[in-house]
Order: sequence, then C-alpha cells, then structure tokens
Amino acid sequence: MSLTAVALLLISAVAHAGWNLLGKRAHPSASFLLAANTFGCLCLAPFAVIYGGTIAAFPPRIWPLLAATGFCQAVYYAALAGAYRSGPMTVAYPLARSSPIIVVTIVTVFLGRGDQVTWQCIAGILLVVAGCFMVPMARFDDLRLRNYLNLTCLLALAAAFGTSGYSIIDDDALRLLRQTPGIPLDAPRTAVLYAFLEGLFASAWLALFILTQKRERVSWVKILRAGKRPAALTGAGIYLTYTLVLIAMAFVQNVSYVVAFRQISIPLGTVLGVALLKEPGYPPKYVGVAVMFVGLALVGAG
Repeated sequence: MSLTAVALLLISAVAHAGWNLLGKRAHPSASFLLAANTFGCLCLAPFAVIYGGTIAAFPPRIWPLLAATGFCQAVYYAALAGAYRSGPMTVAYPLARSSPIIVVTIVTVFLGRGDQVTWQCIAGILLVVAGCFMVPMARFDDLRLRNYLNLTCLLALAAAFGTSGYSIIDDDALRLLRQTPGIPLDAPRTAVLYAFLEGLFASAWLALFILTQKRERVSWVKILRAGKRPAALTGAGIYLTYTLVLIAMAFVQNVSYVVAFRQISIPLGTVLGVALLKEPGYPPKYVGVAVMFVGLALVGAG
C-alpha cells in the first residue's frame, strides 16, 4: 500500500472518529444527524450538477435499492444518536463500528457465498466477538448480562445492523451500475454520484422519523437556531470520510487493505472519548478495542 493511500486513510479515520465525537458532544439526536447528513450531501451537489445527466442512464432497478439503502442509513443514524444519548462513546462507537463485519459475514454465507469466507476471516470474527464482550466491562471478572442488555449496547447493535444493511445493498447497487452499459462515468465518479443520491434518500427517511417524534422536532428547531455550525462540521466529516476512502482505493492493489486499515478509527474513537469527553478508560475496554482491531485487520486482509 502506497504512502499516499496510508495518508488518505489516516485522514479518513481521524475524520470518522472526529465526526462521531462531534455528534456525541453536540447534540446526540436524529435531528442533529439529519442536519449533518443533509449538509454533507449538499457538499456533493456541485458534483451532482456537473454529472447529473448521467442519472438518466441509471437502470430502473437502482431506485428501490437507493430507497432501501437510504432507510438502512437512517436507521444507523437514529440508532447511533440514541446510543450516544444513553451511554458513553467509548462503548457505543467500538460496538457500532466493529459489529457489522459479523452481520455481513453471516449474510454472505446465507446468500451462498461461503467460499469467500476464509478461516482467517472466521478467526478475525471470533476476535471481534471477544472484543465486543470486553468493551462494556469495568473489570475482567465483570461478565454480567446487565452489561450488555442495556439501551447503549442494544442501540449500538441496531446501528451496526443499519450499517450492515446499507453496506450489502451498496455493494449490489454499485455492481449493478458498473455492469450497466451507457454510463459514461468511471467507477469512482459513479460512486460519488450514487453517494449523493443515497444521502438524499437517507435525509428523507430521517425527516419522516423526526416528524413522528416530538422530542426530535424540538431538537430540530434548536439545531436550526444555534447548532448549525457543529452540524455542518459533522456533515463535512461524514462525506469527507467516504470520499477519501474512494480516492484511496485507486492507490492500492488489494481493496481489502483499505477495509482493514480503516479500522484504526476504532482505537482513535476510544482515545478521543477518554481524553476529550472524560469517559472512564477501564482496562477491559482498552483490551477489547485492541482485540477488535486485530480481528478486523484479519478479516480485512483475509
């Protein structure tokens, strides 16, 4: 992997941990992430204006996929906000960030692609599971059901299911676009245009959710009055992360290295939570995050 790719992925990892820190610190709510996602999506609007004519060449099958992936992304945002509102970032962030690999692997096997899952991947997944059990613990002998059956862990897992959903759908949708004749853009530019459309659908689903929640409607008004700047910074971080990953893929021979290297954001997010949010840094939490990181690296390289 080239130094350029390493630099881009490091910046991406810092941006990902950073926007999660802002979301936790500012307004951990679905309305805040709606504002952030909408702003970040609008940052791609000039690109969409330039290449918007390409959308006419998209196959009709892409629109149900965009609606579904936007819904999954809205679930991810709403659940993540709830997890941050109910508990520490140093628990919610590692769980939400690492658990999708478990769900995606199970779905991959269920869809008949078990030959893509190596023993190295299985070993990595087992390490991720072990790390997930350690992160909520205050002591190594504190293996109790109440550490896991709480709102923070359950919502973090719901966010992970949202991530898994849009990751699986995005893979199918982008493959469909690459195989569609008549699309004049290369794969990276098509992916950015797709990300813009996905962001619009995610904002639409989040807006529908917020309309049904009085607390979220009140929060939305407060954000429009005094929380626009942190929302804008968060949105810029969300879409900067995605764009940098797309660019980095052009500088690597094996995309799995990108998947593995991105997981450095997990220890970064934990450090930020302890250092800046003053959350407790228990030894099992550090060990659990380290075990997760090793497991994800094995999966990414396998």
